[in-house]
This record gives sequence, structure tokens and C-alpha cells, in this order.
Amino acid sequence: MSSVTNDVPSSDDKEKQTFTSSSIGTSPSLRPFPASRRPAQRSLRPSPPRVYHRDPFLPSPVDLESSKVTSPKDKPSFSSTKTFWVVLYFCFNLGLTLYNKGVLVSFPFPYTLTAIHAFFGTLGGVILLGNGSFHTVALTGPETLLIVAFSVLYSVNIVVSNISLHLVTIPFHQVIRAATPVFTIMFSSIMFGQHSSYMKRVSLIPVVLGVGFATYGDYYYTAWGFVLTLLGTVLASLKTIFTHVLQSPRTASSPTWRPQLPSLTLLYLLSPLAFIECVLLAFFTGELRDVRQYGIALAANGCIALGLNIVSFTANRQVGALGMTVAANVKQVLTIVLAVLIFDLSISFTNAIGILLTLAGGVWYAYVEIVERKKDRDDVNAHQ
Repeated sequence: MSSVTNDVPSSDDKEKQTFTSSSIGTSPSLRPFPASRRPAQRSLRPSPPRVYHRDPFLPSPVDLESSKVTSPKDKPSFSSTKTFWVVLYFCFNLGLTLYNKGVLVSFPFPYTLTAIHAFFGTLGGVILLGNGSFHTVALTGPETLLIVAFSVLYSVNIVVSNISLHLVTIPFHQVIRAATPVFTIMFSSIMFGQHSSYMKRVSLIPVVLGVGFATYGDYYYTAWGFVLTLLGTVLASLKTIFTHVLQSPRTASSPTWRPQLPSLTLLYLLSPLAFIECVLLAFFTGELRDVRQYGIALAANGCIALGLNIVSFTANRQVGALGMTVAANVKQVLTIVLAVLIFDLSISFTNAIGILLTLAGGVWYAYVEIVERKKDRDDVNAHQ
């Protein structure tokens, strides 16, 4: 604020005074005197600049943030968009699935395979930490316990899924797993108060039904197989939700024991724990005795899995838990399509209808997501 002197006001001072008077508006308490009632000007000393008009014209923090996003200069690059990370997720996931099909063929060592994925995740995390790609964070005792619990959820999900596959047929297993988005909506609402729109919920119908038709075949299951498959679906949903929650910004209502971790930091902390747990599982189930002959093939598999883990965690943070479950269902159908094209397999008319339904549902969900995001931006801009 400029100091007050006895000099004649400059043109800049006059402009400031004129702006001050005009920006007051028609507020009764701030309306200037009529010309007939104004007191005579006794000196040329300018009155102190008025500052009370400035606050109402400052945008709110939300408006400032919105203006940054909508400014052409600050628009995010394509590599930071949701589309980029979802496409990468499809590429790595489909690549890993087809690699396992073409190279490993039948690899009956699920715990060892997961342990290798976790080992390469640990190795990649150490390398990325060393070159400064991310930084570690100091965790409190409760936060550390939460990460350990999350790693146990990660491992138990694999165990339950593999046990259930021995008790049900693969088509039945895939149909039950297709209901993961339904559980994601339910748990997100109950545990965190996050509600999905009506159109999003409707768009899930062709996705779930499509997977059922696409994997239609020999449906057989035991009572325990059904229970364990359903439990595995619930665990998969919870794993996806907590992967997103642990990377989401904290709010005023967030518990103190919930950390906010970048994708690479979460992968760096989780991988060693998952590696230890899965090695123990592989040891006690006898897998480690018969796995040595797959050395080089498993190393390449681990490298692809490292890329998939990095992309998957980042995509989960960008897209959200529900979006990732929809992407997983679409990926499942795309795997069938590529398997038909590459390995010369045949599908029935029912399977083809299911593939089209799932793909259409995925496109519909993406369209609803884009429309709702645009509406949110427009609502923020309207309040500026």
C-alpha cells in the first residue's frame, strides 16, 4: 500500500479512487454520497486507499484450482490423463496374459508366480527410488500396520481365488468374478459414503451380463466352491477399493491412521511384504521344489509384471476403484478376443454376444464418466 503524502494526487491515484467508488456497487452501507450532500473537499490530501472492496472479488480456492485446470497453459499432458493410463493398463495386462499363455503355457505354481511379481516389484521400486523417481515417507505405527494388513489382503485374495478354481469350472468362476463392480459400489457406499450415479449403475448391467455370456460354457460348482468364489470376489473388490483409498488425498474426516501414498511409494512398501508372504505359501505348498526349470521365462514374466503393477496402481489412482473393476471386466473379454485371433480358437454365438455386450457396456461407462466429469467442471466454473 502506498504511503500518504501532501502532494497533489497523481493520475494513478485518481484511477484507484475511481475504481474504488465504482466497485462498491449498490450496497446501502457503502453507497457514495449524492453530489448535493458531499462535504466540501478541504485539501488535496488523498484519502487512504480503500481495501474493503477487494475480498468479494477474490475467487474462492475452488475457483482458483478450477481456473488452473481449465487454462490452456496448464492443461495436463496426455500422459497424465485417465485414458493414457487405462490404455497402458490394457496393454500390460493383455501382454502378460498372452505371454503366460504362449510361453509358460500351463504353470501350476500360482504362489511362486505371484512371489516373482512381488520380487520384481521390490527390485523395480529400489531402482526407481535410487534414481529419484519417488521418495519414501515416514509412516506411523498405525499406518505401518495398515500397510501390512493390506498386503495380507493381497495375498489372501490370491489364495482364495486359486483354491476356488479347484472346486468350480472356469466359466462359473468368471461369471461370479464379473460381479466385482457390484460389490465395489456397495462397499464404497457403506464404508466411505461414496455413491455412484444412477447412470453409472445402469451401465454396469451390460458389462456383468456380457462377461456371463462371453464365458458361457460348462457351469459346475460345489457348495464350498461357490462360497469361496464369492469370497474371492468380495476380497478382490476390497483390494481395489483400498488401493484407491491409500492413494487418495486426505480430507478433514479421514482417520489419522490412513496414509496418503503416491503410486510408486505404495508399490515400494507393499511388494516386499507380498513377496515374503507368497514365498512362504509356495514353500508350504511344495511349489518351490518343482519350479526351477522355468527360470528365464519367469524372469521375463516378472519384468512385464513390474510394468503392470506400476501402471495398475497409477491407473487405480486416476480412474478410481469402480472404474478399475469395469476395466478388468472389459480386459477379460478382450483377452478372449485376442486368444481367438492369435491361437485360432472358436467361440459360439452366445460368446460373441457376450463380448459385444461387455465392450458396449465399457464404452457406455466411459461415456457416463466423461459427461459427469464435464458437468462437475461446468458447475465449478459457473460459481466463479
